[in-house]
Amino acid sequence: MKAYERLLLENKAWAKEKVFEDPEYFERLVNVQTPEFLWIGCSDSRVPPNEITQTHPGEIFIHRNIANMVVHTDLNMLSVLQYAVEVLKVKHIIVCGHYNCGGVKAAMTHSSLGLINKWLRNIKDVYRFNQQELDQIENYDDRINRLIELNVKEQVLNIAKTSIVQQAWKNRHAPHLHGWVYDLHDGLIKPVFEMAAGSALDHPIYEFQWDDQAH
Repeated sequence: MKAYERLLLENKAWAKEKVFEDPEYFERLVNVQTPEFLWIGCSDSRVPPNEITQTHPGEIFIHRNIANMVVHTDLNMLSVLQYAVEVLKVKHIIVCGHYNCGGVKAAMTHSSLGLINKWLRNIKDVYRFNQQELDQIENYDDRINRLIELNVKEQVLNIAKTSIVQQAWKNRHAPHLHGWVYDLHDGLIKPVFEMAAGSALDHPIYEFQWDDQAH
């Protein structure tokens, strides 16, 4: 059996098991999607959001990219964010990185890796913002893992700087923003940063204002 054929076979077994356990399982999913959470995570295959949080289909709206980045020019991510906030009206947005992240490690090198150089530039900026703290960490793995935490924090701040989230904070005092890091060694998630709805940003220049007529 070829590898991709095994995936299709496992899918059939999974679907059959779900219907056996709950005959209306798929009917409920077809008709409604009301997740409380938007998850922005890394594309790494070892960090499946539903599995590590033991949630079911329909509970988490998921966007993944290399190194769980929130880039203000990324229309894909921004479209997901807008839909989650304005249509699904999620209550929480989680940026979840993971220790030993290959994207962060690559950003800390001087190697030219092609197209991904442009993406990793954003992580290099996070290092530059925090260079004084990071350069004091002698152990390489510890320094990388601290950068991973700081990168998660920076991406949460980037979410808060969007007009999408700030408008939602004004209108419905949500969503709450969370920065988490998953540890591949023990499977545990470590919260490293959070922002309640309406929190002050790291600089007022990023704050939007609306009058009663403007959106």
